[in-house]
Amino acid sequence: MLNLQEWIEQKLCELNLVERMEDPHGYNRLGYTEEERKSHQQFIRIAKELGLNTYQDRVGNQWAIWNVHKTAPTIALGSHLDTVYNGGGYDGVAGVLSALAAVKILKDNQFTPKKNIAVVCFISEESARFGVSTIGSKAISGELMIEELEGVRDRDGITVKEAVEQMGVKWEDLTDATLPLSRLEQFVELHIEQGRKLQDCHADLGVVTGIARPTRLLVTASGIANHTGTTSMNNRNDALVAIAPLVQYVSELTKHINKQEDPHLVATVSTVDVKPNSMTSIPSKVEFGIDIRSVDDTAKQSLVTKIKQFCKEAEKKHQVKIEVETLVENKSVFLDDTIKSKLLETGHQLGFKTELMVSGAGHDVMNMATRWPSGLLFIPCRDGISHQPKEYTEISNLVNGTKVLTEYLQIEAKQ
Repeated sequence: MLNLQEWIEQKLCELNLVERMEDPHGYNRLGYTEEERKSHQQFIRIAKELGLNTYQDRVGNQWAIWNVHKTAPTIALGSHLDTVYNGGGYDGVAGVLSALAAVKILKDNQFTPKKNIAVVCFISEESARFGVSTIGSKAISGELMIEELEGVRDRDGITVKEAVEQMGVKWEDLTDATLPLSRLEQFVELHIEQGRKLQDCHADLGVVTGIARPTRLLVTASGIANHTGTTSMNNRNDALVAIAPLVQYVSELTKHINKQEDPHLVATVSTVDVKPNSMTSIPSKVEFGIDIRSVDDTAKQSLVTKIKQFCKEAEKKHQVKIEVETLVENKSVFLDDTIKSKLLETGHQLGFKTELMVSGAGHDVMNMATRWPSGLLFIPCRDGISHQPKEYTEISNLVNGTKVLTEYLQIEAKQ
């Protein structure tokens, strides 16, 4: 019989559809694709090996249930199995696998729960394919805006609706995918950190207090295109010259706010589009995409205000027009205090160095938390690298996370 570490190693490969976790090109299991479906099939197979009942819900999430009684409360755990383009094999997979492993330990130890235990594998968590994240968890928590999705297309021109129906899910069923509040008592997700805090402070685990959902801006500078060789330097309306200093301004201002007000605030000028983008043409239009995140919504808004003021001054100085459009303004999500305290205490009792922290990345739990008490447990991620082939966490970290989930379930499911 395989020991826990060997079982986790084996199932990690199975969920990733590989024989060994050594693919230099990473994984491409985009949302609502055949590759994601095959990984879901592995989840179902493993769940059935553990004696769990499985089903697919109206949006395409896979559920594996340890049924005690239909009237008993249900504790849910899980994450996702889809990836970004050329992504890693641990983001999402770690949470699904650790939840299954915790159930395995409880069953091996002949534990008899008084509550149902569910492991959920959410569909299409990543935004890589359609630019829309966490579709599965949004749908069941009532956060999905179906009417805004239907015409959205991937890079091959396939719409979300077409992709959903290719997976055997009826599009009209998405409008009725929200779970009743009574279906779940709580939800807990385990995930790799996707950052360096745990590694840098030599901690084994992190318990997340809040998730820094983004504010996203589109800054557009409009000048006048003209010939680079014939237009004098004093007679230009160069959109790029006007807006370029914003890149450094955003970075330096955010660092200043880190020291004075909010250590968790991050901001990035992460997309640039220059037109006409010709060697012999003065730039007439430049678009910057800015991603701003913090669990302090006031700090985010303060930064936005300063960015707008900077743009007004640049507009006057360079005689160009600059517009700032808010594309996304999501409020931060704070996780359940009781679950947070219990996870922290469990980690300490098991002898793990466990830190409280915030998450700068979004996860399925942020949607679940809008409807049910929810918690998030982080395990270390080597060098903070994620969303690429070098993403990695030690099997020992998966084992540690599994042990915490197991002990947590033993306490919660016997109450």
